[in-house]
Amino acid sequence: MIGLVLALIAGAVAYYLLRPKPIPRLTLAAAKYEQLTGWREDAVAAAIPAFLKSCAAVTARAEGAPLDARTKSLDFGTPGEWRPVCAAAEKLPAGDDNAAREFFEAGFVPMLAGNNGHPEGLFTGYYEITLNGSRKRGGAFQTPIYRRPSDPNRFTRAEIEDGALAGYGLELLWVDDPIAAFFLEIQGSGRVRLPDGAIVRVGYDGGNGKPYVAVGRLLIERNVMPREQVTMASIRRWMAEHPKEGAELRRENPSFIFFREIPGDGPLGAQRTVLTAGRSLAVDRAFIPLGLPVWLEAQERFSKGKYRRLVIAQDTGGAIRGPVRGDLFWGFGKEAADGAGAMNARGHYYLLLPHSVAARLTPRS
Repeated sequence: MIGLVLALIAGAVAYYLLRPKPIPRLTLAAAKYEQLTGWREDAVAAAIPAFLKSCAAVTARAEGAPLDARTKSLDFGTPGEWRPVCAAAEKLPAGDDNAAREFFEAGFVPMLAGNNGHPEGLFTGYYEITLNGSRKRGGAFQTPIYRRPSDPNRFTRAEIEDGALAGYGLELLWVDDPIAAFFLEIQGSGRVRLPDGAIVRVGYDGGNGKPYVAVGRLLIERNVMPREQVTMASIRRWMAEHPKEGAELRRENPSFIFFREIPGDGPLGAQRTVLTAGRSLAVDRAFIPLGLPVWLEAQERFSKGKYRRLVIAQDTGGAIRGPVRGDLFWGFGKEAADGAGAMNARGHYYLLLPHSVAARLTPRS
């Protein structure tokens, strides 16, 4: 009898572990502003300049086009539906938090996002990294930053590192640190300081289409680092202290990112708008359209840090996958690097939608 019970338990556990995971699906639940923790305390007006940049990108498109052609999850409206709220935002007095709060409360409905009804997700940070480089190969500058080739999906990272793209004139710049080059790919944008002191901005220009493998997760699985100690800074330090093992670890991530030179202000997000430190969020564009105002509530997993702020969906990232997943842009410099590198939070977000869009997406009882 005991053997039968154990067999049944084992079968149930096996079924639970092996059952297919549901396909990621964005679900929305209408909410009220009183439910948004910290809404009254946030400097909401600080997000308005970022929102207006997104408005410029949205309203420049055809009136009846989708808000974001790459978002297939739900119907988030058209530039025509968003044009009135964008016009109203332009009239807001600069820096007036109360006016900004009233603007959103009057014109938008908050809707809690979920993955098949589950609202919790992972939120990390990124920043504009600085590297030392040259336009020509030589001396310490031996690691190439590549332009996007005509067939970007052909090679894996290992094949590219072994020279698959060499000789085609695709080298945009050469940098002095392969570890920094790897983290440039993770950040998606950066500044390269040339020998004469000039600064070249580079930005994301697509990837090789291969799956992204998080090297931090590999270090955890192999008991190299405990989960609570894994940050960008600790991974970089480990790679520097273990150059051979670090190089091998990087090759286990087949994903590879290509770059283009960015003239003028930056960095630019996937919406081709200049990102705003602390107010721009990278999302999975398959589920969340770029340009959307988003109320973020998250709690650091390994510290007491909290995030309660209005952000704008303006960017994407190779590791940002799923209906409830975000990457907060921290800006440039040491403080930004430290903050972004340490951010590892769990939480949820509310999408702020114009009334006409929210009415269409609100589940009917």
